[in-house]
Amino acid sequence: MGGDGNGESLEPISRAEEFGRPLSAPDQLFDRGVAGRAALKAGLLGVFVGMIPFLGILLTGLLAVYFYRREKKIAPTTGAALCLGGAAGAVVSGINALFTVAVIALHAQQKCIDGLVEVAQRLGISTATPQFQAAVRELFTPAGLISSFVITLVFASVGGALASFLFRYTPRV
Repeated sequence: MGGDGNGESLEPISRAEEFGRPLSAPDQLFDRGVAGRAALKAGLLGVFVGMIPFLGILLTGLLAVYFYRREKKIAPTTGAALCLGGAAGAVVSGINALFTVAVIALHAQQKCIDGLVEVAQRLGISTATPQFQAAVRELFTPAGLISSFVITLVFASVGGALASFLFRYTPRV
C-alpha cells in the first residue's frame, strides 16, 4: 500500500482491529458468502419443512448451520450460528410473505382459509372454536405477518444455536 513518510508501509486493518479488539480465529474463519448461500438454501427448504409447526422452523435454522459446516468444514460459533438460523428464518418469512401478498392481491383468502381448516380437521384439530377461526383469519393481516416473522426468526435462530452445539464436536474414529 502507501507509506506514511517514514519509510513504513501501512497495512490494511480489519474492522475488529479498528475498534481495538484483536481478530480472533472464528472471526477470520467466518465466510459471509458461504453463510449467505447456506441461509438461502435452508430458507428455501424451510418453506416446506416449516409446515411442521415450530419443529420445522427449528430444523430450518439447523439446516443453515449444517450447510455452512458442510461447505467450510468447520462449525460456526454460537453467535454466528444464531445469525445463520435467523437469516434462514428471514428467507422463509420473506417467501411466505410474498405468497400471502399474492393471495390477498388475488382475493383468494377464503380459499386459503378453507384449505387450512380442511388440513386442521384432518389433523384432528377442532376448527369450530372462535379462537381457531380468528387465528386463521389473522394470518392474512399485517399484524399476522409481523407476528409470523418474529416467531419464525426466533425459532430459526434457536435452531441455528442448537445446531452449533450439535455440529461443533465430531467423534474421533
